[in-house]
Amino acid sequence: MPSYAHPGDAGLDLYSMEDSEIQPGGFYHFYNGFALEFPEGYAAIVKDKGGLGKAGLHALGGVFDAGFRGEYNVFLVNLGDKPYKFEKGDKVAQLVIFPVAHAKFVEAETLSDSSRGLGQFGSTGRK
Repeated sequence: MPSYAHPGDAGLDLYSMEDSEIQPGGFYHFYNGFALEFPEGYAAIVKDKGGLGKAGLHALGGVFDAGFRGEYNVFLVNLGDKPYKFEKGDKVAQLVIFPVAHAKFVEAETLSDSSRGLGQFGSTGRK
């Protein structure tokens, strides 16, 4: 079962159900052995475990909507330069459950001004 490591944590830890190894440039599909049901108006998203990021592992999860009833699963890709071994029971990712706001879109010719304007990547500088 997913679990919070500490009181107040945002993410539930997800665990490997088997031993596996991910080669550099490779990926692995982890099935997590559980399904969830939560109310409409919420969703769950798979996020990286910080410690695994140091090894070059990145979660290729996704958004699980409230209507999803299947088994939760995670893809991990190894962007590092060394193989990474998992044992059954190791943490592989986190699951964050959050409320969802549904936007109502209105087509417009222009947008209002903002302090950022059209600034894209790096627009705030290095500091």
